[in-house]
Amino acid sequence: MADVNPPNRPLSPFMIGPVYRPQITSVMSILHRVTGVGLTLAAILVVWWFLALGAGPADFARVDGFLTSWFGGLILIGSLAAFWYHFCNGIRHLFWDAGYGFDLPTVHKSGKAVIAATAILTVLTLILAF
Repeated sequence: MADVNPPNRPLSPFMIGPVYRPQITSVMSILHRVTGVGLTLAAILVVWWFLALGAGPADFARVDGFLTSWFGGLILIGSLAAFWYHFCNGIRHLFWDAGYGFDLPTVHKSGKAVIAATAILTVLTLILAF
């Protein structure tokens, strides 16, 4: 017969707050998925830009005006940061696939290294682009 008094423990890791505190591994996993979706959306913008190039000067000027506006610039910089994060975290996952870096101190160090590398590579790319 089933126990009618369930143990006093959290029922789900999605109970964020006083019961469950997000950890670096879960946050970085979610960010990896979000950046993958963001990169897909950024690729759609690039395709839109190329299609406008083929459609004529008026269409190209409209799309290029959007992408070179301050809002388009924010989207492109965010896409650049998403690219570098996804790239660096993907390398981290390749090491995991090979069986390396699963101990907790290494997981934390590699997570922080991915965040630092993302920031550095994003800034370096922006400096080289401008």
